[in-house]
Amino acid sequence: MADNDLELINVGKVYDNGTPAVIDFDLRVAKGEFIAFLGPSGCGKTTTLRMIAGFESISSGDVRIRGQRINDIPPERRPTSMIFQNYALFPHMTVRRNVQFGLDVKRMGRAERDAKVDRILATLDLTAIADKRTDRLSGGQRQRIALARGLVVEPDILLLDEPLGALDANLRKAIQAELKLLQRTLGITFVFVTHAQSEALTMSDRVVVMNQGRIEQVSAPYELYTRPRTPFVAQFIGRNTIFDGTLLSTEVPGAIVETQFGSFTGQLAGNSNLGALVKLVVPSEAFDVHPADGGDENALAAIYQGNILPGTVERRDVVGHLVQMVVRIDDHRSVTLEGHVEKLRIAALDPGSSVWIGWRAPEATVIAA
Repeated sequence: MADNDLELINVGKVYDNGTPAVIDFDLRVAKGEFIAFLGPSGCGKTTTLRMIAGFESISSGDVRIRGQRINDIPPERRPTSMIFQNYALFPHMTVRRNVQFGLDVKRMGRAERDAKVDRILATLDLTAIADKRTDRLSGGQRQRIALARGLVVEPDILLLDEPLGALDANLRKAIQAELKLLQRTLGITFVFVTHAQSEALTMSDRVVVMNQGRIEQVSAPYELYTRPRTPFVAQFIGRNTIFDGTLLSTEVPGAIVETQFGSFTGQLAGNSNLGALVKLVVPSEAFDVHPADGGDENALAAIYQGNILPGTVERRDVVGHLVQMVVRIDDHRSVTLEGHVEKLRIAALDPGSSVWIGWRAPEATVIAA
């Protein structure tokens, strides 16, 4: 039990009006792990973070930190620090006084306090602005000050509630890299709330996807992106094409699904009975595209195990060396393809071109509907 830094055991939160905010949240977090809570607004991710911090009461279940049940321990006595989206800095105080505030609350001796503050200011490259007021600093500087204030008290777990939300795109990417490196260097467990997929997938060791108060999936970023386990995750993560169908076979080399566009093959995730309603999920990056006038249908069908469809290029957008292409496959349905310009043969395929699109079976996932 104590091998985990953090355990949430069937944790639930019901508001006074009877509305459930979090339902049976169950998670174990190892020491030094970087965990991201990801989901749409109102899914319960911030409420869960606040229950860990002690700012929100727990209606059911237990929260344990290093084996100790902390449900009834007030926030200031928990071995956690929380960084808020607006940073909650004291504008009338200098950077140094903001950072040392938590140590003053703990009544730490002056010499030890100053040594800790100096060390964290140096770690986060804040020494040169230590005597400036925080209301006169940039967003990136204020973000680092909030981190310094959270880390200087040496918490077992650092809780971060969308701390990069107020930054512009370029600064956000730079701070992401800094934050990940800092977490690795310090070895502190981070629990990070975000609604931005790129942040969760780039920074975390595991991602907890939430929807309507429940956990949908907990996976490493690559697995989450390539192997969704529920229809919600398939729709929420990435840009997938989803075909509804019926499961015909689970034999090697893959699960066969009968759809309105034909029979296609993918990798079965979880357990589904033959004849069950399922969804075939194909990532936008999994598609290949071939000009219709230069591709033999039978040869392509052999390459892709029958996973081919005819279509017409509707649109293509190029950003640097990446391209997004939209291919219409019938009167009511279009498919989005993404990839390198070479893979999608961008020079030969103008809007209006007839094409074949195909995908290899191991890159598609079959999930229960």
